[in-house]
Amino acid sequence: MFNNILVVCIGNICRSPIGEEILKQALPAKTITSAGLGALVDKPADENSVKVSALHDVDLTEHAARQITTKMIADNDLILVMEKGHIDAITKLAPAARGKTMLYGHWLNKEIPDPYKQSFEAFEHVYELIDKSAKEWLKRL
Repeated sequence: MFNNILVVCIGNICRSPIGEEILKQALPAKTITSAGLGALVDKPADENSVKVSALHDVDLTEHAARQITTKMIADNDLILVMEKGHIDAITKLAPAARGKTMLYGHWLNKEIPDPYKQSFEAFEHVYELIDKSAKEWLKRL
């Protein structure tokens, strides 16, 4: 049912690349991508995202940030965002997407905070939240 999944945060360099790659590893038959609402286009994943992910055998070294587009929204069956405000931002871009846009942390009833420019420990915490959330999604996808 959900064959094309888009993971979204703000810059597409911290949270969404982690969320994308965790799901890609677990669901190789599905198309999983990521983008940002205010993407730092073509930038690599944040150094701390790369480091914390590598500790869990998740490789972000090939990531390049992308700006979300209405075409991306239309082309995906499920859009997973990090914060409730991201749902509103996507709904503004494409009102019809409201029904297919959910929190990445939906099953934990949590938003995933932005660790940008914070400590490595903040990135570790965010990685754990994303990983736990992904495991809950995997039970349902």
